[in-house]
Amino acid sequence: MYDSTCKFIAIQFTKDIATWLLGKPMELTELKPSELSLEPIRADSLIFLESEDLVLHIEFQTSPDEDIPFRMLDYRLRIYRRYPQKEVIQVVIYLRKSDSELVRQNIFELSMSRHQFQVIRLWEVDPESLLHSPGLWPFAVLSQSTNRENTLRQISQKIERISDRREKSNVAASTAILAGLVLSKDIIQRLLREDIMKESVIYQEIKAEGREEGREEGREEGKQQGEANLVVRQLNRRIGQIYPDLSKQIHHLSIEQLENLGEALLDFKSEEDLRQWFTEELSNSL
Repeated sequence: MYDSTCKFIAIQFTKDIATWLLGKPMELTELKPSELSLEPIRADSLIFLESEDLVLHIEFQTSPDEDIPFRMLDYRLRIYRRYPQKEVIQVVIYLRKSDSELVRQNIFELSMSRHQFQVIRLWEVDPESLLHSPGLWPFAVLSQSTNRENTLRQISQKIERISDRREKSNVAASTAILAGLVLSKDIIQRLLREDIMKESVIYQEIKAEGREEGREEGREEGKQQGEANLVVRQLNRRIGQIYPDLSKQIHHLSIEQLENLGEALLDFKSEEDLRQWFTEELSNSL
């Protein structure tokens, strides 16, 4: 959710992002990872923006990741293979505060090879530097603020002054989502208008993803219950009516465990065999 929101911001507000990271507003377009010949290592946390002579590679991270230095080198080589003439600027942006040393690593070294990239830890960034452009407001709540609730209140007031309703909804929704990393839901809902946020593209996308995940979970749960009912019926035929406590345990098994139990059915001659199976299954899962 947070990675998707950051990618959305970077694509919708490229000039604001360019001004922040490159020091000047630039017209940038999205460069798809597939254009770099190979499948992305982690497509959900990175964005490539390009101009005629430059590629801006941004990685958004909510948590430390020891693979980041290698990943930055890997993508740098991919970009060089595709665009050897273009300047490349790589930036890792950490969203959530961490004391891990990993968030300070900006170099990959291997034998005689050395690759360097930029790192931004948002909790160390002056919030004032992020309050000048709408595309940066969502990140300001995560910055070096002594009062995050007050910072969100400032952003909310700025959002209300945006005349373009689509931009207003996109900024509001993006701000609300990222603010969830550091502020409670109650505070966010009190300061940001939900009716405006609901009109945002990113809000609708995340809601749609949530509904799809819910449907998948429902289908999986239905399959699990169906398998459990089948196993219980087969057990009842083979060894007689089983006790309610065993039936309950069976309905809490995973799909894989239910399949294992189904395969073991032929070896059961009594309820004691079933209880022994549960004892061994519990022991194997520890």
